[in-house]
Amino acid sequence: MNISADKVRDLREKTGAGILDCKKALQESGGNMDKAIEFLRKAGLAAAKKKTGRIASEGVVSSYIHANGKIGVLVEINCETDFVARTDDFQRFVKDVGMQIAASNPFYVSEENIPPEVLEKEREINREKAQKSGKPATVLDKIVEGQLKKYYEEVCLLDQPFVKDPNKKIRDLTHELISKLGENISIRRFARYQLGEGLEKRSQNFAQEVAAITKS
Repeated sequence: MNISADKVRDLREKTGAGILDCKKALQESGGNMDKAIEFLRKAGLAAAKKKTGRIASEGVVSSYIHANGKIGVLVEINCETDFVARTDDFQRFVKDVGMQIAASNPFYVSEENIPPEVLEKEREINREKAQKSGKPATVLDKIVEGQLKKYYEEVCLLDQPFVKDPNKKIRDLTHELISKLGENISIRRFARYQLGEGLEKRSQNFAQEVAAITKS
């Protein structure tokens, strides 16, 4: 199929993929732009998965401050070379991840980081709920696994929908960056701080405090 240079250029601008890759994607998808984008995305994710086993010991430790200084995040994100760590794409990714942590408050990077006792307790709770619902025993396991998947999306950073684009998860965003930069990218660890977290809140306002002092 003959693919015009204009279509190749449009696909390249939308995806950042190479010219030959864009041409192949359009040929494979019959010239359909949406299908070509999906083709490139799947190819990129497949290539990204091959890179995830490579050692990534460079990168950055970065801070992100949100809500007028009331939420702060420290995050370590690794890559394979210092060159990639300095690229705009990598730095933008780091900032987006910091914002995600600030906004969505995950507890772990991935489900592999959940302590076994915590995961087992969550499994037990969901099994009890499923049993009380009156569902047949044959579907209880599927119900529990479905609930655990939702739990992962709440507490695991990589499984959370991206706050800027809920159609993508942070895992997808990571794989897309791996595909684009050609290096393994790994979110290693993070810490989130919220002003006043864990402290007892003052229940009285200033007027009440004055009145209390006057009475005494």
